[in-house]
Amino acid sequence: MDHFGLRGEFPVLRTLAYLNAGTDGPLPERAVRAAAEELEREAATGRTFAHFERRSELNALLRGAYARALGADPADVALTTCTSEGIAVVVSGLLLHPGDEILTSDEEHPGLLGALAAARELCGVSIREAPLPELAEAVGESTRLVACSHVGWVSGLLAPVELAELDVPVLLDGAQGVGAVPVDVRALGCAAYAGAGQKWLCGPDGTGMLYVTPEFRERIAVSRRGYANLSDPNDGIDSSLHEDARRFDTMSLSAEAVACALAAIDVLEAFGWSSVHERARTLAASLAEQLAQRGRAVAPRDDTTLVSFESADVDAERAALAERGCVVRSIPGRPWLRASVGAWNDENDLERLLDSLSP
Repeated sequence: MDHFGLRGEFPVLRTLAYLNAGTDGPLPERAVRAAAEELEREAATGRTFAHFERRSELNALLRGAYARALGADPADVALTTCTSEGIAVVVSGLLLHPGDEILTSDEEHPGLLGALAAARELCGVSIREAPLPELAEAVGESTRLVACSHVGWVSGLLAPVELAELDVPVLLDGAQGVGAVPVDVRALGCAAYAGAGQKWLCGPDGTGMLYVTPEFRERIAVSRRGYANLSDPNDGIDSSLHEDARRFDTMSLSAEAVACALAAIDVLEAFGWSSVHERARTLAASLAEQLAQRGRAVAPRDDTTLVSFESADVDAERAALAERGCVVRSIPGRPWLRASVGAWNDENDLERLLDSLSP
């Protein structure tokens, strides 16, 4: 598949300069068809034993697809409904105590901060912040977990590579990582990596993943147990958890959502992950450069797919851009708009955005 073929998979690009994958990626047409076909099958044949076998088959395929995107073994990948769920599973499962500390950065998403707030409120854990580039040096004697973004959602900065050398476990929020930039969880050296299915993987809302190393998963207590994460649910109250990462699986994913997610990943894999990553980052770098040339201050960023830039009135300008067919988002509490540039975008999308900006 070439770039024109990839772009043609996304109906929204026929009318809009869609630069918002950091919130929700564009849905490929074939993914919509895949979801519809599952629903039509359910309507025509009923949801019998064969339906649940189909759901199990789809889940296994999606686990494998997520594992490929992460550079992981499928046995180390759990299926979740979103990045935040995976983060909460890890933070709550560590059973930390008063006197324990979680170190995080000063530019984290509410999806991570919510889990940290719960640990502070319910378990008495201390939460300390440091600038994302300085996290490795900020680890202290009481630090029991480092929890931060792989790619910062505000600016597009990358987590420091020095985190891989820490003795303290690292949990990475990969919402802006997986699908957007190359991910090799082993090279990152993280104990856990939570990612989204609906952003840069262009799947439906309600899909996500959690990678946990075999060593670290033994340290995470699982209080939420049900049919999906038990090795033999028919054992009743004596049922045990799956030995692998399936013990962290969410309780239920619909066949139509999983089929949609799989079809979306098929589109990206057909273009090739290296091409997906290279094209998106190249376009993002070009946008950042052109914004600066036009006098727009660009937030400090790394070689990622996010470009945040200054706006005198973020809400008004975002709305005005939407009226002109350019979809970006504002960053709460900051004077920035954020463009999320994907491999499906092209130079015309960038020009449309640049030409639509307020003088």
